[in-house]
Parts: sequence; C-alpha cells; structure tokens
Amino acid sequence: MFEWLTATFIGKIIMTMAVSAVPVVELRGGIPYGVVQGLPIWVAYLASVVGNLIPIPIILLFLNKVFDWMRSYEKLAHIVRKLEAKAHLQGKKVTKYKKLGLMILVAIPLPGTGAWTGALVATVLEIPPREAIAPIIWGVVVAGVLVTIATFGVSSLFAL
Repeated sequence: MFEWLTATFIGKIIMTMAVSAVPVVELRGGIPYGVVQGLPIWVAYLASVVGNLIPIPIILLFLNKVFDWMRSYEKLAHIVRKLEAKAHLQGKKVTKYKKLGLMILVAIPLPGTGAWTGALVATVLEIPPREAIAPIIWGVVVAGVLVTIATFGVSSLFAL
C-alpha cells in the first residue's frame, strides 16, 4: 500500500495532505514534500492547505474534553499545563488583535505557530469555534503562500 501512496498521483496528494496534517510539520513540510514527490506546485499547495485544515475543527470542538480527561491523570496533567502555558504566551497577541491576531499567529510559518497552535490558542482563550475557524483558514492560506515563496521563489506563485 505504501508503494501506491508514493507511486500514484492521487497517492502523492494523500501523502502530502497527511504530512500537512501533522502538528509542527504542517504545510511547512507538506508543500516541499509534495513538490519533491513530483506534484505541481499548485497541487502541492492545495493538498497541503486542505491537509493542514482537516484536524482543526476536531481540535476546536474536542480539545477541552481531551484536556479534561488528561487532567484526571497526573502524568498527563503536566502536558496539559505546558500546552496551556504555551497557548497563553501566544495568546497575548491574539487577545490584543482578536481575529486578526489569530490569523497572523497561524500565518507566520515558523515553529510554534500554525493551525494547530492557533486552534490550541483559540480553545484555551475560549474563542468559540465558529469565530476561530475563519481566521485559522485565512492564516493557513497565507502561510501556504509564504512557504511556497520561501521554498520556491516568487515566480512559484505564477504556478499556483
């Protein structure tokens, strides 16, 4: 099966989406991965954006429930505390600039930012999912453009 995922056009799209859905890696890794696998830049971009966005509604809707469950186990509770502390640090910008701040946090293609972090921050700051989803989507779209430019140059935008 792995051979199919790396040898066919559809398989390469699915793998690019999967790489982009992974926290930390996100589309920062997905776009270059897709292009290295032979996908046109615009296909790698679209697959990466979609893949990066797939886990976000799930995070926005269920992260509090997962955190509550984790807090019931002391060995997992410290992970929740660390994630919440990280979210509060990042959340200062979001609190100041509201939805624009959330979009910017997601759009900056650096470690410690991105869609996963944006969803975490939105959850910890109790931003309703309906209000958080649009800034996160726009942040991912902008991040994808920035990653494409940084990786392949400004001329790559004409391939989109």
